[in-house]
Amino acid sequence: MDKAVRHFQEELELLLARLLEMGGLAEERVRDAVQGLVTRDPALIEKVKYGDEPVNRLHIEIDEWCFRLLALHQPMATDLRAIVSAVKINTDLERVGDLAVNIAEAAQRYASHPPVKKLIDIPHMGNVAQAMLRDALDAFVRRDTRLAQQVLNEDDTLDGLKTQVFRELLTYMLQDPSTVEPALDLILISRHLERIGDHATNIAEDVIFMVSAQDVRHHTAGGG
Repeated sequence: MDKAVRHFQEELELLLARLLEMGGLAEERVRDAVQGLVTRDPALIEKVKYGDEPVNRLHIEIDEWCFRLLALHQPMATDLRAIVSAVKINTDLERVGDLAVNIAEAAQRYASHPPVKKLIDIPHMGNVAQAMLRDALDAFVRRDTRLAQQVLNEDDTLDGLKTQVFRELLTYMLQDPSTVEPALDLILISRHLERIGDHATNIAEDVIFMVSAQDVRHHTAGGG
């Protein structure tokens, strides 16, 4: 392997490590936002609301890194697809960070009302969404299309939970008008968690594209 190729591969490895770091930050923010909702912890909610600077900083750094690799090395085939995928994944992770902030804002509003019900499905949705993110990023680093496909299949689980949350909360709202405002925030949170699952799905689709040059968008079961 000549020196230029080895240098490029090392740069690519470092880029992947940065993306994983970004994914870890995004996942932690989702976890904290849901935890803040469940425990009604104002400090945790505030931490998520005002702590997106590290994610934003990494987002810019990773984009610049990708464009530098493209410009300097003009990679071909799989390596080119890997960098293009990294740019897209970087954007998905930044959006996950934004959605965590949205969840924290809704959690803050929810905490100002008496609890509508014991929260079971929403924390479960949070766990599923975080696992999808983790698996999608693992699949990217390991170039594992089978794991990526598992992430695509999990999307249906999140969709089903979101529908369940909506139906249950609708019942509360119809029975007691005072629950309307907080219940709407819970419905909103379930939608944000479903969107996080969609971003994990986007990453999984990018993995399949990167490894096999096959575009599976709009062809997955459940349609995203």
